[in-house]
Amino acid sequence: MSRSHASRLPRSSRALQEAGERAAQSVNTTADQISTAAGQVGASAGRMVQAVKPHLRGWIHTVTAPIALVACIVLVVLTPAGFRWNTIVFSLSSVVLFTMSAIYHRGNWSPRVTATLRRLDHSNIFLLIAGTYTPLSWILLERPVAQVVLSIVWSGALAGIIMKVVWLSAPRWLYVPIYVALGWVAVWFLPAFREVGGGALMWLVIAGGIAYTVGALAYALKWPNPAPRWFGFHEIFHVGTVIGWVCHFIAVMMAVASLW
Repeated sequence: MSRSHASRLPRSSRALQEAGERAAQSVNTTADQISTAAGQVGASAGRMVQAVKPHLRGWIHTVTAPIALVACIVLVVLTPAGFRWNTIVFSLSSVVLFTMSAIYHRGNWSPRVTATLRRLDHSNIFLLIAGTYTPLSWILLERPVAQVVLSIVWSGALAGIIMKVVWLSAPRWLYVPIYVALGWVAVWFLPAFREVGGGALMWLVIAGGIAYTVGALAYALKWPNPAPRWFGFHEIFHVGTVIGWVCHFIAVMMAVASLW
């Protein structure tokens, strides 16, 4: 009996070993299948996102970025030395906004890179608002008033940037009104803008604010969405941004011209 038991032990061990190898192979095969399926799902999701993104997404700011760069260089060169830092701030915030927006919206990025670029893209809106106020306030308003305005606007912009960095998924109904409210701080100082810069400058500031606001509302409401495959609500937002920026750029140029 002991001899028969001894002869069965090796066969049992081999059977267990073979069963273990088959189980391990089955686990590896299943893991490979899961990995392949996950890759296919990820690729499919990427294709779906690409299919949903309008064909013109990002192109508006891609075209605007180099134009803004050239225009801002001219603006800085024409600004008297004592006020040049104001237009440098405006120029940097302008070029950075359009450039980062173009990079973010034109590329197909990994989730981590997308989150980083989105933070920069949304933060740059606050930066441009404060950057636009800088030359207009410093050139057109009395110095104590300008200091108060810029303190309010830059503090609000910094708070907005921190919010977007920390809370990337903040709902649109929260941060879009903050953009709009911060942008319309100028309404209280329009008479002073008109007194120094003239009626045309004041109306350019108003027109730019309206363009920004219309674009922001389209973005917040996701409406109108005229041609989702080519030109959707987000493109309306970008068009509003460009129109608003052009109006304010001309206003800043007029403010600079008043110093000559």
